[in-house]
Amino acid sequence: MLRNGRLVAFGTETVYGLGGIATSAETVARIFAAKNRPVFNPLISHFPTIEAALHEVIATPISQRLAEAFWPGPLTLILPRHAESQICDLACAGLASVAVRVPAHPVARVLLRAVGLPVAAPSANPSGRISPTNAAHVVAGLEGRIDAVLDTGDCPVGLESTVLDLTGAHPVILRPGAITIEALEHVIGPFAQKETTPSPGSNDAALRSPGMMSSHYAPTLPLRLNARNCHENEALLAFGTPLSHAPLIWNLSASGDLVEAAARLYAGLHFLDKAGCAQGLKGIAVMNMPGHGLGQAIMDRLQRAAAPRMTHPDETAFEGGG
Repeated sequence: MLRNGRLVAFGTETVYGLGGIATSAETVARIFAAKNRPVFNPLISHFPTIEAALHEVIATPISQRLAEAFWPGPLTLILPRHAESQICDLACAGLASVAVRVPAHPVARVLLRAVGLPVAAPSANPSGRISPTNAAHVVAGLEGRIDAVLDTGDCPVGLESTVLDLTGAHPVILRPGAITIEALEHVIGPFAQKETTPSPGSNDAALRSPGMMSSHYAPTLPLRLNARNCHENEALLAFGTPLSHAPLIWNLSASGDLVEAAARLYAGLHFLDKAGCAQGLKGIAVMNMPGHGLGQAIMDRLQRAAAPRMTHPDETAFEGGG
């Protein structure tokens, strides 16, 4: 199906991706249409091996070290496109760079090896909404818009890949994710940690990476961050000991484990949004998260989910990608 230009969602260790061959502009256009995703928002291309991924780019010594340390795994590298790259311009949003990743999920790697072509795979959800971490989430959001879902169970990491830009003089994190800043710096030393998030109302046309839009990962119910109490009309996204009097609770980790919290984040947002709407609740209160390690990536997603909803003349929402 993928070789024939059709769209197939599949699980990775991070989230479910909406796969289509990255070499076909027509197929990539179908991905954008299915998700209602802005075409200026580049896609990540996925590969079964390090060699296949680096064949599409102009590799550097730093990219080689990072690939050897973290691939297969939840790290996306942005590098200059090789002159012989097969990836179409639309998948790169017309940029001279390309985002590449080798996922760690064993089924995803078997699938990618069988396809034999780069597979673009943003998160398999309507643009701007909560990322899917199981097949049911995909079907709920994209049923009727895509051709198939390869059900590989729940995603074990549950948080998108870290995106690292290697096109400039110094590496820059464009999106924090499952590979922490501390882990990256252990391999390549200190570097600029994160590019400034585009502010609401700013021009998003210059995006170099998925996951940089100001509004993304959003449930229907509005989020209230760093909550110290829970109102009677709010669901609660808890971490550690829950706040009192919440009518509906999803605890990311009762023990305060950030790995468990990351894996349960999107499932929790899906649950609280659906059940909260059914109960007539008006919002979701979010307890404070630690600012270190995976806590940075979790708070990045929550801040974007809580951001004012932006609209575009051709789109209903902005989204960052899987």
